[in-house]
Amino acid sequence: MKNNVYLYILVMATVTYLIRMLPLTLIRKEIKSITIRSFLYYVPYVTLAVMTFPAIISATGSPWSGLTSFIAAVLLAYYGASLFKVSVGACLVVFILEMIV
Repeated sequence: MKNNVYLYILVMATVTYLIRMLPLTLIRKEIKSITIRSFLYYVPYVTLAVMTFPAIISATGSPWSGLTSFIAAVLLAYYGASLFKVSVGACLVVFILEMIV
């Protein structure tokens, strides 16, 4: 089978176009269902978390230091630390664990 790059690009463009245009053309009325509205409200946050979490684990020398820094960052954020303090705390945890391990 001959690889045709233009065919691949055409299929990718079509799928991307359909994913973006079908909701605009099929859903014309305001969504009144509370369940669907709350689901659509949280989609960007979940997408960001799904893209970020594997990078947090694999960005360090060992997955354990990444996971430990993630837990430390979640705890700092839960207890009300600012974004700067959370990021500095996570970086310090990774730095200390990478020095030890």
